[in-house]
Amino acid sequence: MHARDTTPEAAAIQLQLYRQAGPSRRAQIAVELSDAVREMALTGIRRRHPELSEREVRRSFLQMVYGFTER
Repeated sequence: MHARDTTPEAAAIQLQLYRQAGPSRRAQIAVELSDAVREMALTGIRRRHPELSEREVRRSFLQMVYGFTER
């Protein structure tokens, strides 16, 4: 399965490159993707709730992801 915005040909090339990458590079890619997704989620919360402080934005993120908030 590939992303809807990626052609099957591009997805095949991407998969080939992932398979050729060593374990440390694949781990680095996973961390980078995780960081990017987290930042997009935080940006979305900020856009939907501009009245929230940064602490409240992060608390909302924790609630969304983990179902709880920090104290």
